[in-house]
Amino acid sequence: MPKIDTIRFRCCKPQAQQQFYTNVLGMKILADGRVGYHHDQATLKFEQADLPYQPSINDTYWKIALAVPNIELAYEQLSEMGLKVGSPRQFQDIGYLAHFRDPEGYTIELIEHWFKGHRPETEHDRKLLGGGACLNLLTLRTHQIEPIRKYCITMGMTPLSIQPVNEYGFTLHFFAFTDDLPPSHDLAAVDNREWLYQRPYTVLEIQEVHDASPMFFTEGSVAGYSGTELSGMIQDFCIEELLIASRD
Repeated sequence: MPKIDTIRFRCCKPQAQQQFYTNVLGMKILADGRVGYHHDQATLKFEQADLPYQPSINDTYWKIALAVPNIELAYEQLSEMGLKVGSPRQFQDIGYLAHFRDPEGYTIELIEHWFKGHRPETEHDRKLLGGGACLNLLTLRTHQIEPIRKYCITMGMTPLSIQPVNEYGFTLHFFAFTDDLPPSHDLAAVDNREWLYQRPYTVLEIQEVHDASPMFFTEGSVAGYSGTELSGMIQDFCIEELLIASRD
C-alpha cells in the first residue's frame, strides 16, 4: 500500500529542530536523520535554509496535526516543558484541538481522537505525548479543490471526509492511501470526524480556501515547506506539482 512517507522542511537550525521533535514531542530518530512516531505514519526531514520561515495565509503549507487520545494531558505535558500552547477547545463540529509552534515557527495542531466530552474513561500512558501521539494530518492549501480531488482519486487515494467551515471561508477535504472506509457514506457526515482522527496513518488534508488567489510555495534559501515524498507508488505522484498545476 502506498503511503505519505516523508515531509521535508527547510530550517535555519535543522539539528535543533530534530532535537525538539524527539526530546519534546517524543518522536524517534531514524537511521537517515528523519524523525517520526511509527513506520505507518509520515516522518519529518529537516534541511538547511539561510533565511527564517515566515508563515503566511497564502502559503500552500499550513500545518501538521498530531492526534492524541488525551489532549488535556498533551497540553499539560507541553506547558510543563515551557511551551506556549493554546488552550484545548472544541472547534465547531470539526474537532477538539489546540495549536502551538515549533522553534522555527511551523504550526503544529493537537487534535484529540474524540470531540470534547466524548473521551472514554481510560488510563493513558503519561510517558507518551497525550497518551500516544500519531502524525495524523498533513495540511496543505489550495484555492480550487476539483483538480486535486480528481488526481488524488486517480492515484488511488480514498476520500475520507469533507468538512465545510463556511463561517471562516474554507472547506476541508481529507484523502489517504487506505482501504478503510468511514462510518458514513456521506463524506460530510459529522460521524466520520472522530473516526478520522483515530487513523493510525497520515492523512492528506487539503484546505480549500473560498474566493482566494492561488497559493505560493516558499522556495530557494528561505525556510519553508519543501515537499512530501510518497512511497510504494507504481507511477510518479507529486503533491506539489499537483498543487502548482491547480493554480492555473
